[in-house]
Amino acid sequence: MTEDTERTEEQFKAVMAECRSLFEKKLHDYGPSWRILRPSSLTDQLFIKAKRIRSLEVKKESLVGEGIRPEFIGLINYGIIGLIQLDKGFADTPDMSAGDAMALYDRYAGDALQLMLRKNHDYDEAWRSMRVSSYTDFILTKIQRVKEIEDLGGATLVSEGIDANYMDIINYAVFGVIKLTFG
Repeated sequence: MTEDTERTEEQFKAVMAECRSLFEKKLHDYGPSWRILRPSSLTDQLFIKAKRIRSLEVKKESLVGEGIRPEFIGLINYGIIGLIQLDKGFADTPDMSAGDAMALYDRYAGDALQLMLRKNHDYDEAWRSMRVSSYTDFILTKIQRVKEIEDLGGATLVSEGIDANYMDIINYAVFGVIKLTFG
């Protein structure tokens, strides 16, 4: 493992620890209320977060007072929620303990890290040379793909599934947070 790869893994883990802490606090405040989200609603939640990032990048001004970084964190956490929902299905009422939700969060965060490490090996840290706005556009593209897959009822011919798109959304959002945090 190269020094750059080790730095990427360390920064990725730091971002994920911050996201996990926020997820855990919101889980305390709201419980697993997200369990009622159907796939299309979750996709729309990801869409509005990514669309807001793009709007802030273009307009260079926020009238709400929150910037781009918190939206990337929201994309990471909702991406993990998406993976949980794909695995468990949606529920009519919150049906999961906080401990179970955190265990699933940790599982999918770990999966995202492992995917990033494999891809980062093959792409040789290329993400570091990209602009943050490119991450936003790639995330919006992945969300559009998820919408298309949902509209097809999952019946794709050659494409990756929704889970792979969620993983890429998570990883691009982590790269955005790393760039905005560490430069």
